[in-house]
Amino acid sequence: MDLDNPVVKLCIEGTQAEFQGMTAKARSLYQKAWEAARSDYEACIAAHYLARYPESPQERLYWNQVALDKARAVTDGSVQEFYPSLFLNMGKSYELLGDFDEAKRYYDLAADLGVIHQGD
Repeated sequence: MDLDNPVVKLCIEGTQAEFQGMTAKARSLYQKAWEAARSDYEACIAAHYLARYPESPQERLYWNQVALDKARAVTDGSVQEFYPSLFLNMGKSYELLGDFDEAKRYYDLAADLGVIHQGD
């Protein structure tokens, strides 16, 4: 990941705010990252972070789906390392919505990539 990328920098700054308990500031920085995104790669990263503090489980699913869709649009392999996390997040989104079959499908996709879901 290019740490000099403006979108990545905003997400890192958002994560730092998050660790300091400033979730509103973190969400604002993630939103700025989304607005600054100029490629599917950058949009994937920004959407992934926007899914961290949704207002509802449906919004969480929306942003996780956007992140996954943007990742699938990247053709140069630069997002391959993101797929386990993206699949786990999709699984969690469906789990929160009570769709356990779809959650399992995404957890299985993550497991196929070597990451086993550890339930709460």
